[in-house]
Amino acid sequence: MTRSVQALAYSRPSALESVQGGRLLGLETSGGRTPRGAEASPRFFSGFLDSPRTAARGLLAVADVAGARYYRPQLGASRDPVVTGNGDRLRFESFSACCGVYARLDVLRDGLGGAETGHGTTNVDVNNPLREALSRLTGDDPLHLRVGPDELAVTTLAGAVVEKKVPLPERWLRGFAEAQVVSAGFDLRAELTAAEAVRFLRTLPRGGGSASRGATWVVPAGRTLRPTTRPVPGAVCLPGPERLAALGRVLRDATALRVYGPVAEGPAVASAWEVVLPGMRLTLTLSPDAARGFSGEGGVLEALATEEAAADAELVSVLLAWEPRVDPGELAERAGLPVERVRAALTRLGTAGRVGYDIADAAYFHRELPYGGDLAERHNPRLVAARGLLAAGAVTLDGDLASVASGERRYQVRESAGVLSCTCQWWADYRGRRGPCKHALAVRMARRGVVVPPPEAAGASVSAVPDVSAVTAVENAAGGAR
Repeated sequence: MTRSVQALAYSRPSALESVQGGRLLGLETSGGRTPRGAEASPRFFSGFLDSPRTAARGLLAVADVAGARYYRPQLGASRDPVVTGNGDRLRFESFSACCGVYARLDVLRDGLGGAETGHGTTNVDVNNPLREALSRLTGDDPLHLRVGPDELAVTTLAGAVVEKKVPLPERWLRGFAEAQVVSAGFDLRAELTAAEAVRFLRTLPRGGGSASRGATWVVPAGRTLRPTTRPVPGAVCLPGPERLAALGRVLRDATALRVYGPVAEGPAVASAWEVVLPGMRLTLTLSPDAARGFSGEGGVLEALATEEAAADAELVSVLLAWEPRVDPGELAERAGLPVERVRAALTRLGTAGRVGYDIADAAYFHRELPYGGDLAERHNPRLVAARGLLAAGAVTLDGDLASVASGERRYQVRESAGVLSCTCQWWADYRGRRGPCKHALAVRMARRGVVVPPPEAAGASVSAVPDVSAVTAVENAAGGAR
């Protein structure tokens, strides 16, 4: 599994301090991007929170996910949450180490006392002493939140005094991109009152083992959710219910529970669980299985495989402007592009962490993660293999039918109503549920006229292109859910 090291430098540790008239929660930032460009320690917010205890518990829930590994649990480095200021809200995001759970706390204008926030994205330091202090926070005494260093710290501290070097699996970034694509296809499936939400969530298992029992579904029944063993009409998939444990942090302050997902018609699918809080929302998005991370879902492959989307993404990126709600229709009008091409461009931008999706708003939002746009593209095994096939001249087109030479085999790819199917084992196993196989992807690129330079290595041939089993092995690399 490919890893990089993310270096985080904070001017001082984040802390919860007692001050005259209440408490001060100072969250330190590191290496952010803002409308003014890159900043060492950007400042996004300073003001009083309307629901201090709720915000503290929500932040702890996001930190819980950042430090968790739900598949094959083991000790590992916790990653500091990402925070984005969008002018009218703060978004705190994290991914579990196994890439199977995406968490986001949206602190809205009402939760921030109506104060404006800055614009940009960075990491915030959530250290162990801070976690302990937040856990002990009781009552609703005034709490002043400061995201980023105060002016005194900026002018008097000479360099960083807190440094963290965190091993970062590159599939974690791919997970951000895939979660955005999956979430964009969700609809609201159920909404529970606070009392029913608490009652339902407290019945869920807390330990592991759900991966071996298979998927679980729930179906709206009156004012609550009833478990079912199969995806009956109206059911929502609940894959690995123990992965919702972080929601327990905020149940005391919940006002509702909203459940989002696609139409459940067969195998397990992803779903999102949103706890509505005073002035805030805490959302956990679960991959289709505890043993299956978002990074291998393949939802971004079609957008990555088009040269058109690359050019469109450059144009669309200029128009984002750190908006908290990005509507593809409005963006298409401003960009002079069809909505379908704008959606593909947004998907491509998502692979660089520049776009997320808010299910409650049914809209995209702008953020800027500190990674290059080609990172997810370069390390997606199926995309790399598809480009290799195309460069090696392995694709032969014949109307709706195409053949692809891969290794010692030749696969048939057929197009019907715009959907490609293949005779390979990947298609037989997943039937398109995890994106196109490398053969279908190569055919799609060939039909679009994508040109890939031939390999420079001497003696490179079609036989050098790995077969589907090799690609599958890469995507099932040890270290957690793929």
